[in-house]
Amino acid sequence: MAEAYERFRPGYPGELFDMVTAYAGRTVRTALEIGAGTGKATRLFAQRGVMVTATEPDASMLAELRKHVPTDVRTVQAAFEDLPPNGERERYGLVYAAAALHWTNPEGRWSRVAELLEPGGVFASCGGPFRLADPAVEDAVRAARAPFLESDEIPSPDGTPPDHDMQWPGTELQRSEWFTDVQQSVIERRVTVSARDYVGHLSTVSAYLVLSAPERDQVFRQIARVLPDTVDMTADITVHLARRRRED
Repeated sequence: MAEAYERFRPGYPGELFDMVTAYAGRTVRTALEIGAGTGKATRLFAQRGVMVTATEPDASMLAELRKHVPTDVRTVQAAFEDLPPNGERERYGLVYAAAALHWTNPEGRWSRVAELLEPGGVFASCGGPFRLADPAVEDAVRAARAPFLESDEIPSPDGTPPDHDMQWPGTELQRSEWFTDVQQSVIERRVTVSARDYVGHLSTVSAYLVLSAPERDQVFRQIARVLPDTVDMTADITVHLARRRRED
C-alpha cells in the first residue's frame, strides 16, 4: 500500500509552502506533520529549510517516507492521538496535515493541536478530491462503480454542504476557542494521467479500501473498461489556515 501511495498520489506544489509562510508572516522554522504517509508534503516543507517532525502510525508508510526526505527529518511512528501527553510535548511554529486530518479523532482534536503549537503558531490543512474533468467519462465511471459504491469521495466530517462558503475543517476551526483568523483558499491544479494510473490512484482511496478484495478487484476492472487511454483530472487543493490564539 505504501508503494501505491507513493506512486499514485500527486505531490504538493511550491505555491502551498508560499501560502503557508505568507500567512505565518514570519520564518517557519519547525513543524509537526499529522499523518505524513509517504512524505509527499513532508518533502515540500523539509526541502525549504523547515525542521519537520513527521508522525505516521503505519510503519511501511514511514519506511517509504524515509526514502524520499532529507535525513534531518525526524519521524515518529504514532497516531496523532498517541503523541506524548501535555507537558512532554515540544511546541512547533507550524502543525499541518495533508489529506490526513479526517483520520483523526474529533474529540479533543483542536485542544491537542493547540498544545503542539507555539502561541501565534499556524495550523494548516490541505487536500481535495481527485476528480475526472470530462463529464462523459465521469458518468461512465459512476455507472461502473454504482453496484459497489454510490460515491467514492469523503463526506464532510461535520456535515457541511459542498456549496457552503467555508468548508471543513475551517468550519470547526471557526468554532474553536483555540484558533483565530481562519482562512480558506484554493490552489487550482490540473493533471493528465494514464487510465492505469487513475485506477492505481483509486486503490489508495478509502472508499475502495473498505471493500472486500474480490469486490475491489471487480470494480477496478469495471472502471478500467470504460476509461480512455488517458484521463484529464482536476486536483484542486483546498487549504485551511488558522492561528493559535496567544496565551494570556
